[in-house]
Amino acid sequence: MIIVTGSVTARAESFDALRDASLAHVHRSRLEDGCLLHSVQVGCENPLRLFFYEQWRDMAALKTHFAQPGSHDFMRAVREHGESSEDIALFEAVTIAI
Repeated sequence: MIIVTGSVTARAESFDALRDASLAHVHRSRLEDGCLLHSVQVGCENPLRLFFYEQWRDMAALKTHFAQPGSHDFMRAVREHGESSEDIALFEAVTIAI
């Protein structure tokens, strides 16, 4: 499984537009083959920060996701409405049963 994390901080005047674009991206992504989990949360310490957490079946599914037109549209919204963002981090993980 591939875990993806990242965040973007919106400009105050465009937070609503970026949140809406983020939610649309999350809902669209959840329908993609290989998406196990896709979420966005508003930061408690900075309410303009949107944090993304994703789980993908494998790297092939994630690469297909990144190539989707919806992913490109979302990145345009980030550039348009975001003030800053952190690099996306990728982690390879194995589920452990307890």
